[in-house]
Parts: sequence; C-alpha cells; structure tokens
Amino acid sequence: MKIRKYLKVYTKFLHTSLASELEYKTNILIDLITAILSLIGSIFLLSIFFQNNRSIGGWEFEEALIIQGIYTILNGITNTWFNPNLTEIVKHIREGTLDFVLLKPIDSQFFISLKKINPSGFLEIILGFCLLLFCMRINQINFNFSLLTLSLITIICSICILYSLWFFICTTTIWFVKTWNAIEVLRSFLYIGRFPLNSFSFSLRIFFSVFIPIAFITTIPSEVFLGISELWKILLGIIVSSVFLITSRKFWLFALKFYSSASS
Repeated sequence: MKIRKYLKVYTKFLHTSLASELEYKTNILIDLITAILSLIGSIFLLSIFFQNNRSIGGWEFEEALIIQGIYTILNGITNTWFNPNLTEIVKHIREGTLDFVLLKPIDSQFFISLKKINPSGFLEIILGFCLLLFCMRINQINFNFSLLTLSLITIICSICILYSLWFFICTTTIWFVKTWNAIEVLRSFLYIGRFPLNSFSFSLRIFFSVFIPIAFITTIPSEVFLGISELWKILLGIIVSSVFLITSRKFWLFALKFYSSASS
C-alpha cells in the first residue's frame, strides 16, 4: 500500500516536471545536439590516448568505448535526477523551505531526491545505450540472459553509489551552506571514470577503489559486458553500493537533527 502511494506521488512528480520542461520544445533539439557533440568530443579524447598504443592497462580502444557508454548513461542519469534535485537542498536550507518538505506526509529524502527531472538527460541515456549496442557488435559480445542480469545488477549498483556520493555532499549543506565547490570536485573525480582503471598507477587505483569508488561505477560494469569480471568483484560491488546507500540514509537522518528551521 505504501509502495503504491509513493509510485502515485512519483507519477505526479514526473508529469509536472515534463509539463514544465517541455514548454520550450526547441530546447530538446539544442540539448540533443549538445549531447551528441559532447559524446563525440569524449570519444575523440579517448582516441587520443590510444593513438600511439594498441592497448592501455590491458584495454583496447574498442573495449574502452564500453566504459564511455556506461559513463554516458550514468552522466545522463545524474543530469536527469541527481543534479536538478540534490542541488536544490542548498536552496531549501538557505530559504528555509526545507521546513515545508519535512512537514509533508511523505519521506523527506524521497521528496528531495525525486521531485524534479531534467528531460535532456534522457537524451544522454539513449546515446549511451546506443554506444553500448555498437560496442557489443564490434567486440562480438553475445547478448544473453546472464549478461543482461549481471549488467543490470552492476549498473544499479553504480547508480546507488553515484546517488549516495551526491547525497552525502549535498546533505552537508545543513552545516556548510557553500558546498558547490565540493560538488565540482566530485564531478572532476567522476570524469576520470571514462577511462579504464588499470591505466592508472597502483596508488591511484587504490584511491579510486576505496575512497571514491570509481572502479565500481564504470570499470566493473564494463568488465561484465566483456565477460572478464570476476564474481567476487560483482559481489563486492553489491556490498559497497548497499553500504553507501544505507549510510547516506542514516547520514540524512542524523543531519536533520542539526537542522534549524526558518521558524526557530
């Protein structure tokens, strides 16, 4: 019953956001062109790294394109849901409108995380899937139920980790209002996720596996597509994403104890 209630609320969120964003239909064409040019630029940049090398860190260019495809999908999800919603936390804190969010008869984290969408992000998601399909063809990957299941599991884990990282930083707004710089730093780190993790030094691989788990966001899902990922990595990815998701929830509830409402 509660799930049905939240699905109904989210349907309203979706309808309202789409109606608002689609008022300016020309923007859709501009966003599509921008997304295509951005993807072409990313592929061109990746090709430069492989210009004098057949492979980097054991990855060939055709294989590294899979990482770019997954990165494009995740970036599209970020631009569709995370960016338009989680950055609003700063606004809620500054203007005191978080009071109204907390008074609503639905979960505050649900409301803050899913109230808005940016439809232009869907274009990136579609382009990312198109690139993945192209990569499956040129890498001669056989699509089967096992590949589909493991790919969905690892990509869902990537989304959970990505969401948690964004939510962690935005939640700190309750103590530190100026968190935009931290978000830009996170974006810079996530930008590295477009390249194979094995192309970096050992110390950087440790850093991007433990502190900012980029390995679990793009590299492991890509290894699953290529059929070279080990089972323990997939299981570890599930554990890491679960820990991040649960911890972000507990951190939000903890942070709310320190929130001083506008009326206080």
